[in-house]
Amino acid sequence: MLTVSPSPHDHSGESVSKLMFGVIIAMIPAFIVSLVYYGIGALIITVSAMLSCAAFEYLIQRFILKKPASLKDGSALVTGMLLAFCLPTNFPVWLVVLGSLVAIGIGKMSFGGLGNNPFNPALVGRVFLFVSFPVRMTMYPEPLQYWFRYTDAITGSTPLSIIKEGIRNGETLPDIMVKIPDYIDLFLGKIGGSSGEIAAFALLIGLIFMLARKIITIHIPLSIILTVTVFTGFLWISDPIKYADPLFHLLSGGLLLGAIFMATDYVTSPMTPKGMWIYGIGIGIITVLIRVFGAYPEGVQFAILMMNAFVPLINKYVKPHRFGEKLSNA
Repeated sequence: MLTVSPSPHDHSGESVSKLMFGVIIAMIPAFIVSLVYYGIGALIITVSAMLSCAAFEYLIQRFILKKPASLKDGSALVTGMLLAFCLPTNFPVWLVVLGSLVAIGIGKMSFGGLGNNPFNPALVGRVFLFVSFPVRMTMYPEPLQYWFRYTDAITGSTPLSIIKEGIRNGETLPDIMVKIPDYIDLFLGKIGGSSGEIAAFALLIGLIFMLARKIITIHIPLSIILTVTVFTGFLWISDPIKYADPLFHLLSGGLLLGAIFMATDYVTSPMTPKGMWIYGIGIGIITVLIRVFGAYPEGVQFAILMMNAFVPLINKYVKPHRFGEKLSNA
């Protein structure tokens, strides 16, 4: 029998449903920003993902696993909202439903449901869609178009994609940066990208809320942000003509979304502060390696899934000694 935590135990008064709905509240600022910039497309994608994730969890539990549904815990809604945050706001609804099926059916319920899945379900769905439908997954609408425009929205590239393509074409970074929104726009979210990753300030509001409510701790987000800052800072100092500065990397792509809302998932992240630091540093290093040297412009989703796989080893390595246990070197 696997012991997941040492005694003594003390109940905090929290429940799974309280924590899950706290995460949903923390994501509301980013959702509001996506509505402002992308209009009805953001609403359609988010509602479709949340409803389909909830429906698939109910159907699988009710008719396949033959056990009571656990929709009240809110975890399926969190998965759906996070999946929507990873998608372009002009994404076809049928593909949203397919991604939800993969996220819940394969990423979560095939391992036994909440508490048993080794990988973040929303990222499982996102990576499946990215690998299977790469063209649709990279058709990002431009912000501040007509609010009710959805399927015919004008699309463009993300800042990370623009830099990756420019470097491949032999352009220097100063020439490429002219084509990219300034850092104020990056911070406020006036850029192309997935619905929930664009506005850094809204994601930081969510982080502050979850820290204040003690839904998460600072260890994982801080370790990822610091690692990316140090790594990209070293590259930038070594060759500023080729490598972007740390602030650009922090404000671009899904780094903050992943660091704050996905890497901190209770089930798929380490249990101890030391383990969280190891986990976050690993995510930061892999993200930068993929962004700078890999084929894809963004690497945070792959980095989190890779480090999810190492979480059991990390937990075993940093497992604290049981109360009263005699150390071998004592």
